[in-house]
Amino acid sequence: MTNLLQVSTTFSRRSDALRIARTLVEQRLAACAQIVGPITSIYWWQGRRYRSREWLCLLKTRTSLYPRLQQKLLRLHPYETPEIVATRVVTGNPDYLDWIRRETTG
Repeated sequence: MTNLLQVSTTFSRRSDALRIARTLVEQRLAACAQIVGPITSIYWWQGRRYRSREWLCLLKTRTSLYPRLQQKLLRLHPYETPEIVATRVVTGNPDYLDWIRRETTG
């Protein structure tokens, strides 16, 4: 097990994903942000089923930085209740994992 996370969130506009991802990387809360999309999301919200086009943002960070990263995402994100899900990185390319550690402040 490592001390790293991959955090996922989604945006309805690519421009929001780019702006917020850039901010998180510039502030060293994430070493990398990958924006994938558009994707199709189907979900329930306030009693209704929706289908929408979204952009998936994957952020690589340290576990210790997650509270600050989440707080920043909640402040900047345009959604009322944004998806913010963190998945532990169990293992991976040691050089890549070391790079994430070097490029984030913790």
